[in-house]
Amino acid sequence: MGRQWLHAKRAIVNLKKGQVVGKLVKEITVAAKLGGGDVAANARLFAVLEKARKANVTREAIERAIAKGTGSGGDKITMDHVVYEGYAPHKVPLIVEVYTDNHQRTAPEIRVLFKKGVLGAAASNKFLFDHLGIVEAHTADAAADLEGAAIEAGANDFAPLTHAQNDDIPEGANGARFLTDRTAVHAVSTWLKTHGWHVITSEIGYVAKQYPELTDEHRTEVGEFLQELEDHDDVQRVWAAVK
Repeated sequence: MGRQWLHAKRAIVNLKKGQVVGKLVKEITVAAKLGGGDVAANARLFAVLEKARKANVTREAIERAIAKGTGSGGDKITMDHVVYEGYAPHKVPLIVEVYTDNHQRTAPEIRVLFKKGVLGAAASNKFLFDHLGIVEAHTADAAADLEGAAIEAGANDFAPLTHAQNDDIPEGANGARFLTDRTAVHAVSTWLKTHGWHVITSEIGYVAKQYPELTDEHRTEVGEFLQELEDHDDVQRVWAAVK
């Protein structure tokens, strides 16, 4: 087979990278459509731009997406933000965020993906999640007071975060997840950055209030199910009650 396997692996990696960039561009467009192009006044746009820069999305792609969302670029946006509620196998609640320009095409495809789970009105479960801002960051200061940082930054809550929980955090670094009001993501991220913290996640999302107990086998099945959802081009984010 020679080195064909290596070329195949690179092709898969490049495809995944292209999918990530495409999804981020969609999210920028929708965020600009919903809240305008002023980053300082649009927490959702600020959060996705942070992710886009980390993913090396080009400035030109970002500017085009914002212009399309605000309508200043001459292109009329027809993309919708759709939220599905449902359950993965083993009764794991989840929320799926979709950005699509053709809801009639996307909805049946999402239902097919849910063949191993439950989707629809009977599976309404938003009450099982908190909808809020999420900021994850780390600092080299091992003595940093996480609670004090949360209070000063304006976060509502915090939890320590380690390399084992998020491999974007260097081993030995002092990491934390800060939970905020949805409108406070920008302010909390800015405070952390100006006080020596390195922000790795800044977004608006859903955090489960409780987590079902799963065996290793069940956890693997749930993980495979979630990956199938995330691989769909129109699926932006999947929020699941699984650790």
